[in-house]
Amino acid sequence: MSSRKRHKTAVNLDSLPDDLLLSILSKLSTTATSAADFVSVLITCKRLNSLGLHSLVLSKASPKTFSLKAKNWSDSAHRFLKLCADAGNIEACYTLGMIRFYCLRNKGSGASLMAKAAINSHAPALYSLAVIQFNGSGGTKNDKDLRAGVALCARAAFLGHIDALRELGHCLQDGYGVKQNVTEGRRFLVQANARELAAVLSNGNNKPPWLTWNLNPATNPHPRIESFTGSGCPLLSDYGCNVPAPETHPASQFMSEWFSVRGASPGPGMRLCSHSGCGRPETRKHEFRRCSVCGAVNYCSRACQALDWKFRHKAECAPVERWLDEEGEDVAGEDDGEGMAMVDS
Repeated sequence: MSSRKRHKTAVNLDSLPDDLLLSILSKLSTTATSAADFVSVLITCKRLNSLGLHSLVLSKASPKTFSLKAKNWSDSAHRFLKLCADAGNIEACYTLGMIRFYCLRNKGSGASLMAKAAINSHAPALYSLAVIQFNGSGGTKNDKDLRAGVALCARAAFLGHIDALRELGHCLQDGYGVKQNVTEGRRFLVQANARELAAVLSNGNNKPPWLTWNLNPATNPHPRIESFTGSGCPLLSDYGCNVPAPETHPASQFMSEWFSVRGASPGPGMRLCSHSGCGRPETRKHEFRRCSVCGAVNYCSRACQALDWKFRHKAECAPVERWLDEEGEDVAGEDDGEGMAMVDS
């Protein structure tokens, strides 16, 4: 072994130009796997801390760079997320917009941030604004704008957003906010299923079983496949294909955690969407629609209803002859050809 000592070369950051450091920090913010990875570099010295908050760096920050647990939410976390949004980071605009609109109850600011992201063709923001229009969120029932919701949904669907494709398909099949076109609606639903499967095949998931087939109808609580001649369009699971649930967006994950640590209630008499991957709460009583079969679950959209039916509710839904809602209105259960329908509460 050589007895020579290894000489460590210290890099003097003061000798490096700002452009080079900004390029390095931008790459870091883009590839960081957590907020801690990024912050640990910023606290190294004052110069890195200053340059790390440059708009060029924050505009390229990945969602994982500014994602955090709801229990760790603080004024400083809010300020950092706002800095990212002000720098033009579209994902930050959407995330902060969702948090302000649904968690902090700042409807105007939240919707404005989501609109900023939507203008830049951010598909999740377009879809979220569509859901707000469909439900009249933040206002009264009379504030619903179904045509605006369909238009926003169509734009998000054009960009390949799977939930938007599914929502638009249901709107066309039901004539909800648009002229009824069953054939075109079925086409969008089939396209949503195809994109869902393509996303699973391309995500590099090596943990088995990432995609399985269940050919035994006895294990299926609702062993039926709808005919393509009808108004329904079965999901992939209806053919026995068990596709894993899609990855939850950080904004939705934050909202789910936010209300979970606060007793899982957004307010007196208000409910959360029953789809676990959503996280949206009601902004007024009876905003979401209930399952017309059992009346035990409620959803912010038909897309959430379809996904929850596939991953969970299909095995739990127990039809009843009649059930009463909170207003005392008697509502009969009915089937829409896809396992369950929804009715206004």
